[in-house]
Amino acid sequence: MSEVDPLGPSRRGRNRLRLLVHDYSGHPFQVELSRELARRGHDVTHSYSEAYVSGKGNLEAVAGETLRFDSISRGVVVDKRFAVRLLQELRAGVELARHVRRERPDVALMSNVQVATLAVFALAMMVSRIPWVLWHQDVYCVAVRSFAGAKLSKGYRVVAEAIEVSERWSSRRARAVVAISASVAEVHEQWGTGHKTTVIPNWAPLDEIVPVERKNDWSVEHRLDDTLTLLYSGNLGLKHDPALLVRLARGVIDAGRDVRLVVVNDGPAADLLRTESARLDVPLTLLPYQPYERLSEVLSSGDLLVVLLEQDAGAFSVPSKTLSYLSSGRPVLGLMPAENLAAELIERAGGGVWAPRADAVPEAAAWAAELLGDPGRLQTLGAASRALAEEEFGLPELADSFERILQGAAR
Repeated sequence: MSEVDPLGPSRRGRNRLRLLVHDYSGHPFQVELSRELARRGHDVTHSYSEAYVSGKGNLEAVAGETLRFDSISRGVVVDKRFAVRLLQELRAGVELARHVRRERPDVALMSNVQVATLAVFALAMMVSRIPWVLWHQDVYCVAVRSFAGAKLSKGYRVVAEAIEVSERWSSRRARAVVAISASVAEVHEQWGTGHKTTVIPNWAPLDEIVPVERKNDWSVEHRLDDTLTLLYSGNLGLKHDPALLVRLARGVIDAGRDVRLVVVNDGPAADLLRTESARLDVPLTLLPYQPYERLSEVLSSGDLLVVLLEQDAGAFSVPSKTLSYLSSGRPVLGLMPAENLAAELIERAGGGVWAPRADAVPEAAAWAAELLGDPGRLQTLGAASRALAEEEFGLPELADSFERILQGAAR
């Protein structure tokens, strides 16, 4: 990639902006972008939702940092019942709108915001005339439509139509759209918002997620330093089939490798994992989400890191855990659609990708067992993962792109 002035374009004559970056999930790379924009001289507040339970980035200001942090939905526990959850999301939209009006930014950047929340927010921004940019991580209407009649009741087909109307309407209210992949940009072409859409792929913070020794303090604490591990760290929801993790581990064991399955996750999938592991006699270490400052140790404790993604979610969702995996310098195995952008990265790093189906697991397990029996190849593929991450995740260039979009939206 080309060299970039370390002062960033805002220090070369562009206006200093007052920015609000809201990422509902609180994920690491969104926080890194906020830090970089603040370092370039912009007045930045980064906010997130406390109701979202998942691995989060470093959401505390460090000494000498001008970046400020705030949150919404404090004390809220997300309800699984549709009507109650919808009401929670509508209330979150009102809270988010009030939050933005208090900050009075020149422009706001919205990421991972639930559709009902986003619609209320977009309506409020029309009234307050505060420009905003949609950082479109998931096309929710496509995801809900794909799961209706399978993991969700058939009635969700109607819900999917309502979601699409709201998602399209909100997108049209945004001054600009950042799409994470070409497939998401194609949706915006269909919605009539393609003219203001820019594709910027997601990334992982290279300075925060780094390779460390396989035997580290975290692996020793959890007695994982002397056993081969298949490790999964991250969310397990509708877009995933947790049982595939257990079947994969069982296949590796049947192929002659004494392996332990390690899953770092908080959520309803835990019970299924325990049941399946007991049924298939798979050693399981199940842990809650770990502090972000220990993520490098966590990921480096896996000999092979696993990604899951259902076929129907393939084109419109890029699992950010894959990007963290690559940054940690470990080989990656994906049970996911081959057309997914993350699958392409895994293959470029020498990892393996198979369809997320039970009949594909034996072949994936055979590949994993062979790899786990070759320490030299494990090391080579791990180094290739980190090298690819360093090639792809150049923060200065990414921040330049966001800065240009935000400057344009503010004007």
